[in-house]
Amino acid sequence: MYEYINGTITGLNPAWVVIETGGIGYFLHISVNTFSRLNGKVSSRLYIHEVVREDAHLLYGFAEQDERDFFRLLISVNGIGAAIAIMMLSSYLPDDLREAILKENVNLLKSIKGIGAKTALRVIIELKDKVGKGSASDKIFKSGDSVVRNEALSALEMLGFNRKVVEKSLDQIIATQPGLTVEQLLKIALKSF
Repeated sequence: MYEYINGTITGLNPAWVVIETGGIGYFLHISVNTFSRLNGKVSSRLYIHEVVREDAHLLYGFAEQDERDFFRLLISVNGIGAAIAIMMLSSYLPDDLREAILKENVNLLKSIKGIGAKTALRVIIELKDKVGKGSASDKIFKSGDSVVRNEALSALEMLGFNRKVVEKSLDQIIATQPGLTVEQLLKIALKSF
């Protein structure tokens, strides 16, 4: 089993990426979320999941381990294959899907192409206990990031933004760009509202 691949991006579109390393170009299926993180980059590290079928060996790449771990949870559900799991992760961030599962939001899951009411219920039933563990809100940031996050949260709350929305946005920004100053974090966060 492969863990990750690190190399030069030689081809990229919203559904796949080709990463060259050691003189070999690897074709990886990706989600739109991973595409948005890779867009504009020359090289990257992607976490990999390999699917071996009778007719193909397929590689799926993810910009973050969390997305790959959530992909693996999704494909563990009966009726959810790799293509549907990628569609789910292209439609929503893992944290949004976790929240939908925990709150039993069948309508959000049904809004994803390829997911019907029965499949949405199956996802909720099979994953509700599993996704409650290790969600992004439980992640512990470096102490510097934590202080910066709290200062930015206070400032945005004073400006009248909803605390829950702000926390989610700040956590996503810090997860992808650790080490920001309060000013940098605020600028990025304000652009996302």
